[in-house]
Amino acid sequence: MKKEYFENLKYDIPAGLVVFLVAVPLCLGIALASGTPFTSGIIAGMIGGLVIPLISRSQMSVAGPAAGLTAVVLAGVEKLGSFEVFLVAVVIAGILQIILGLLKAGFFAYFFPSSVIRGMLSAIGLILILKQLPHAIGYDVEIFGKDSFQATSDENTLTLLLESLVHVEWGAFIISFISLGILILWEKVTFLKNMRWLPGALVVVVLGIIFNEFFGLVAPQLKLAPSHLVSLPVSDSLGEMVSGFNTPDWSAIMNKDVWILAVTIGLIASVETLLTIEAVDKIDPYKRKSPLNRELLAQGVGNTISGLIGGIPLTSVIVRSSAGINSGGRTKMTAFSHGVFMLISVVFFAKYLNLVPLASLAAILLQVGYKLAKPSVFKVIYKKGWEQFAPFLITVVAILLTDLLIGITIGIVVGLVFVIRTNFHSPMAIIKEKNLVLIKLMRDVSFLNKAVINETLENIESGSNVIIDGTNAMFIDNDVIELLQEFVDQADQKNLKIELKNLHSTKFSNQPLELTHSNTKD
Repeated sequence: MKKEYFENLKYDIPAGLVVFLVAVPLCLGIALASGTPFTSGIIAGMIGGLVIPLISRSQMSVAGPAAGLTAVVLAGVEKLGSFEVFLVAVVIAGILQIILGLLKAGFFAYFFPSSVIRGMLSAIGLILILKQLPHAIGYDVEIFGKDSFQATSDENTLTLLLESLVHVEWGAFIISFISLGILILWEKVTFLKNMRWLPGALVVVVLGIIFNEFFGLVAPQLKLAPSHLVSLPVSDSLGEMVSGFNTPDWSAIMNKDVWILAVTIGLIASVETLLTIEAVDKIDPYKRKSPLNRELLAQGVGNTISGLIGGIPLTSVIVRSSAGINSGGRTKMTAFSHGVFMLISVVFFAKYLNLVPLASLAAILLQVGYKLAKPSVFKVIYKKGWEQFAPFLITVVAILLTDLLIGITIGIVVGLVFVIRTNFHSPMAIIKEKNLVLIKLMRDVSFLNKAVINETLENIESGSNVIIDGTNAMFIDNDVIELLQEFVDQADQKNLKIELKNLHSTKFSNQPLELTHSNTKD
């Protein structure tokens, strides 16, 4: 183990404990939303903490079951008919991710526009705020950890938020209100802020338990019912827990539906992981870069093992990762220690964890959400111009109104439209002086610029002296080269004198075509 990991344990272990406390209800909620056993979510959470950090080189990413895959898992289990057959698809999906890592497919992440990544982070922050506000006041009708806008067939995030206002559990409200106050205080008071070994999030969890038990003694009407607390399956021993694991039904290995689902899970999990890694690197205080191909490999190993012992698919997840960063974590030992805590707690302390109010955890996630979606973030990106702000804002809105993967897809499409629009309108600079026209081709000139270049050439007045300079162009598409050649060939007809600079096509493409001056005026 590297020396830096030992040196930072005093920061990483407390942060890992906070991540663990946030992860437990998320794992359970995602398993429930996926229509799979509770243990499948816990298994995926433990694999995300105990296995993936050993292979991954990302310092602050935390992996676990992802809400973005719930619909795929739910539909997959239903179509295949049994959870055991579904596990075969999870194993194959993991192997596919390993192959993608070995093929160095991580470069795909570089095609995600920065504005879209930042939009994803802000959208996740707003989702946390909107989704956790009902839990903060004790309206726990929606699954803890669900991130899609549509909660049920006739309910959505906004309707649930409005309904929660008339179904307040005052015990939960008091706990979350005090918890938020403590978390804010922990950020403002220098003495408390420097106590990295004791995160404010851990303090509010412990106080949440104490307050709820105190309510039971002095004000029973405020004491929270079990439905408002963490609900972790209780095992008396490690052996009892392991005996409850499911294993794949390998008789379904040749089922084409298994393979179709496996490819779907593998690709979606890989895209979500790459997106999250890019986002985590942006909020890492130390601005470290994670090797993307290595991450795909690590996630593939994790999903393969998860499927073999009864876990649902996992990815790198932003909520747990940002919780670790916000709690002062510094290295991958944050993720590993959260996995250790999860393993120990499931075996020995489940009944005590079941005393934790969801309102305490909601307060923690509300703080995480605010840090991801601060108003200053919107202000900074707005100042960068419409080309950055529009894809950012559309990504935020799309994710809020759909879910993470659909919203990201919309954001990427919009981002690409703006890239194409920018390239379409600025492939060249034009300088006119009397009868002299200087056309300087800028940057990369692709077939997308063909229409605007053609329009520019068509509008050059007869009798002009034209200089076309390709010195600043790193690449010129063959379609554009052919267009310029046609323009040169028609020079005599238009009474033009044309001078070409650095426009030999062999410099820019694999085609041997060369522009000539044979038809230009002397």
